[in-house]
Parts: sequence; structure tokens; C-alpha cells
Amino acid sequence: MFETILICTLAAVAANVPFVTGRLFGLLSLARKHFGWQLLEWLVYYLLLLGVARLLEGRVSDVHPQNWQFYATTLALFVVLAWPGFVWRYFWRKPGI
Repeated sequence: MFETILICTLAAVAANVPFVTGRLFGLLSLARKHFGWQLLEWLVYYLLLLGVARLLEGRVSDVHPQNWQFYATTLALFVVLAWPGFVWRYFWRKPGI
């Protein structure tokens, strides 16, 4: 149960981080972080989250093999979780902030 809550919380935070911060991966300060960098950072966070989930699953039981449907579904859920950060960045935030 704890692992599920942890993964869901990490997914919600990781999906929105690229849109909330102006730094690339929290390290490099960019003058203007355009959508391409945000998309790359978002995809890397998705892959890292898959790795963490696989590690946690391996601690609890045997890791089940996954097909493409699993990855398509989790990617779609990650897109939905990123919606608040995307809306804040591109629809609510004033230019120049």
C-alpha cells in the first residue's frame, strides 16, 4: 500500500516539475526554457519513475513482464498528471514571469 501511494505522489510531482521550474533538471539555469527542453525533461522523469516503480515492485514480489499496452497506459496517465503544470505555465502565467 505504501509503495502505491509513494509512486502516485512521485508521479504527480515529477509530471509537473518541468513546467513549474525554469531550471533544466533542477541544475542548469536557462534564460528561457522552451517547450522542447520541458518535453525532454518530462520524458526523462517518466523513465526514472518507471525505474523506481520497477525497483519497488522487485522488493515486494517478482517483477511481472510488461507489454506495450502497459507503457502506453502509464504514459497517458503521466500526460494527464502533467496537465495542471502545463496549464499553469502556458495559460495562467503572465509572459515574462
